[in-house]
Amino acid sequence: MIFDYLEDLGEIIEFLLALGSIMGMLGLVIGLLGWLFLGQFQRKKVIGLMIVSVILLMVCGVNTGIRYFRIY
Repeated sequence: MIFDYLEDLGEIIEFLLALGSIMGMLGLVIGLLGWLFLGQFQRKKVIGLMIVSVILLMVCGVNTGIRYFRIY
């Protein structure tokens, strides 16, 4: 019973890492587009989004979400 719980916990952590990886990549793309097309005041917010996205990608890994969700 406890081993089933630990196995489920491992799967949940793996899913959250994959989701964080996808969110980091999406945030980086949106950040780059926003940095190119938005005004000066919004540009500062978008740079913050890009920094958070890079940190998320460093923690979760770049390829984790791609492998988990089988996105090719």
